[in-house]
Amino acid sequence: MSRFSFALHATDGAARSGVISTPRGAIRTPAFMPVGTAATVKAMLPESVAATGADILLGNTYHLMLRPTAERIARLGGLHRFMNWDRPILTDSGGFQVMSLAGLRKLTEEGVRFASHIDGSKHMLTPERSMEIQRLLGSDIVMCFDECPALPAPLEEVARATHLSMRWAQRSRDAFGDRPGHALFGIQQGGVTPELRAESAEKLREIGFDGYAVGGLAVGEGQQAMLGVLDYAPAMLPVDKPRYLMGVGKPDDIVEAVARGIDMMDCVLPSRSGRTGQAWTRRGQVNIKNARHQDDPRPLDETCTCPACRGYSRAYLHHVFRAGEMIAGMLLTWHNLHYYQELMAGMRAAIANGSFAAFRADFHSLRAQGDIEQL
Repeated sequence: MSRFSFALHATDGAARSGVISTPRGAIRTPAFMPVGTAATVKAMLPESVAATGADILLGNTYHLMLRPTAERIARLGGLHRFMNWDRPILTDSGGFQVMSLAGLRKLTEEGVRFASHIDGSKHMLTPERSMEIQRLLGSDIVMCFDECPALPAPLEEVARATHLSMRWAQRSRDAFGDRPGHALFGIQQGGVTPELRAESAEKLREIGFDGYAVGGLAVGEGQQAMLGVLDYAPAMLPVDKPRYLMGVGKPDDIVEAVARGIDMMDCVLPSRSGRTGQAWTRRGQVNIKNARHQDDPRPLDETCTCPACRGYSRAYLHHVFRAGEMIAGMLLTWHNLHYYQELMAGMRAAIANGSFAAFRADFHSLRAQGDIEQL
């Protein structure tokens, strides 16, 4: 089996474009990964997700270990077969989810003991167990187990979590072993403190990973603080490995992250917005619930080629959403994922031909102009 690799093809300022090669296919970067938390991208068929241009999906260790369990998925042939997705899958480690359980968890050096949010059953998640679950799932890209504190937080708390995460990173690396064709990513922590970010990056490089994530952001610190960290944190990571910003985000977050050297991102926002009547367009966000759309024969975006824009009016989308019909969430989610993938393709092309600065300026200018009839 061929091994995981990353080829950097072009740079434009700090922005980068390249290709991650895996036995299950290539991932064009910058890449946006739709989130399939429970082995499905909500409101979408796998082939529909592929049609938007997605090269890779994200699955969730925490949710899948609870239901239907990683062991059951392994018996049924692994996550790819289980969810009918034959392209690469990245799974997160479960660390963010268990840290979000607040009073339902107990943190120790060993790991995190927690109660299931589904039925209250007790579980223990450690770096070793996280690696085992992700191996059972058959993930192409595995994330090391870390602690991700919410921000803002006291410096001593962020430092404690960062140091614990680095010890867990070593244990994750040891437990992962050598798995040709599969990759393990380390996760940089350190909150918004440059010294902790540098310390974390140095330790991760010492351990050695196939890719590196900038973690611990988009957890309450606000966009300006996040971008402030991205001004320096990606450059602390190896140039020849993929850089992944976890849990981000809105279109402007994504463009600005790419401008600062990020290669991969994921977020639930396109699908969650679609299910709540929100559509992302090049001019901003459309709230299809608004009464102004009830007689509007136009598509969401006249330049978009997704099924929602090719075949349906705003008036129809307004109607089916107000009527509670499932097709509303399906069409809006398809549109949002299509828009996100078109955005990534545009950035890849701009970086390749040296026009990323103009692309970025045009992106922000168009959104600033907006269109009062759309918003």
